[in-house]
Amino acid sequence: MAAAAAAPEPEPEPAAASAAAAAATLSIYKAARRIKRRDSTLYNALRSVAEDAAFVAEVAALWPALPLVANLRCGLWYAPPRAFAATCYFKSTDGHAGNWSFSTSRLNLHLALLAGERGGCIIVDSTRRGKRFPDSMSKTIPIWCCVLNRAIERQRQQAINNGSTVNSEVSPAMWNGDTEKNSGSSNWDSSVHLPVWVLDTEKNAIEGHVEEWTDQFESCGADINSLALRLQKPLRPLWISQRTRIWLNEVPEHESWDFTPIILISASASNAVATQRMSSEFSWHYIPGAGDDEESWARGLTPTLFWKHSYDLLDAGPDLCNHLVVDIVEKDRVHRAQRGEHSPQITVKPLKSHDGPKYNDDHITYVWPMNSDPCTSTTDAQYSNNGRLLFWIGTSNLAVSSTLQVADTLVGVDCILNCDSTSKLPSNSSENSYLELPIVGSKEDRFSLMKNLPKAVDFAKRNLIAGRKILVCCQNGEDISICVALAIVTLLFDDSGCFDYGSSFVKRDITKLEMRKRLVFICKFAVNARPSRGNLKQVYGFLSNEKERLLCLT
Repeated sequence: MAAAAAAPEPEPEPAAASAAAAAATLSIYKAARRIKRRDSTLYNALRSVAEDAAFVAEVAALWPALPLVANLRCGLWYAPPRAFAATCYFKSTDGHAGNWSFSTSRLNLHLALLAGERGGCIIVDSTRRGKRFPDSMSKTIPIWCCVLNRAIERQRQQAINNGSTVNSEVSPAMWNGDTEKNSGSSNWDSSVHLPVWVLDTEKNAIEGHVEEWTDQFESCGADINSLALRLQKPLRPLWISQRTRIWLNEVPEHESWDFTPIILISASASNAVATQRMSSEFSWHYIPGAGDDEESWARGLTPTLFWKHSYDLLDAGPDLCNHLVVDIVEKDRVHRAQRGEHSPQITVKPLKSHDGPKYNDDHITYVWPMNSDPCTSTTDAQYSNNGRLLFWIGTSNLAVSSTLQVADTLVGVDCILNCDSTSKLPSNSSENSYLELPIVGSKEDRFSLMKNLPKAVDFAKRNLIAGRKILVCCQNGEDISICVALAIVTLLFDDSGCFDYGSSFVKRDITKLEMRKRLVFICKFAVNARPSRGNLKQVYGFLSNEKERLLCLT
């Protein structure tokens, strides 16, 4: 009997074929992700930061008289802490196309005053995207410069029309630019200066909002008169990247310009050419904007720790870098714990994802004493040993700081209002001089701040009546503590900044504009303030509810 013919193999069903194609596509995606993770190592990031920092140092050396300023938080990585004179906070989202805005909660007035005092400043930032400059430099800062110039121009014109100034020691001729010192500002430039790569349509749209933004700036309670007196020339941004050509024998002196330069340095190279680099010992991959999004790669390392141990970290090479970072971070944590500071243990995710935990970086900035101009006096300022600071809010007997430095900032403080949910009660504190409120951020609990504000205000009122000085602190000293201080100042102080037990609060209308004015007052002294929108909404909700409650009692 002849052998039966072999049956033909069945053809794969369409569903199985599509599943196999999807699996192949997914594997390609996974392979691309693996390549990206391999290139985005901790050593590559630190090496890229160090190379970009060398470029920043070269540019800063061209104008040594101008102060170097870091745009938080990415900019802090690109120079040693001692090189920065101050920090600022300009968000790229305020410059995104179609979403342009002038933020009255991030006025950065200390930067304008510093630029006026020193003749300009240099701001450092970077971006991971394929742009030469982040939107914070391309549009947010130019908008800020234009609005401040426009407001100062209005102030000067009003003073000239009235024939006098708020400051009787300054003549109208000074405002009009008739003196030799101010000769360069006779034609005050308040136009919008944007980089050439911004389209004309976008520039025209931005120009259409400038008058509106200037009105908002004038109505928020900012001290425009001090700006007008300090700035003898209008602010104007200039852009420098690694693709900018500068002839070293033709570098102009900043005094020769007829404007106050705000030099914007984008630290990283924007192109992807020659991303594979070689040193004397190691091969490494260049990452543009490596200092951005530090939570995803730094593994607990801060800019301050990096620059303190930069030679050891870069000499360790790719194989030993991760272990050395773990050792540095843990030793720093133990050191801070021994000094009584808040020092949670860092928990790092597996190296496969190259992710690190969220942490609070070190902010290097100025502190100003009570009842003083932030850019004219640094006497009686309180510094901690590691550079973090205590900010007194005028003469209100209120101060804000971070719980990370409470042990270093208790000079002149009578009681503590601790808004850090992770801190511990000091053993030598009594109930009358210490209140601990477990407040968390608005992303974790949308009503955490609002629920705790009644206790915070009551504690502050009791101690202010007794004439005590209060320190309001949170984990980073920039968000929750600022919002708590805002609620206290709005509820218990009058328009002139005097403590009145809250009697004027009932007579005032509680509006967002009214709250914004008091926030501007606080930010004049606490220049590191970065309150989140979610927490500000909770403060406004609390004040509105408190106003209704008090009206019902009367």
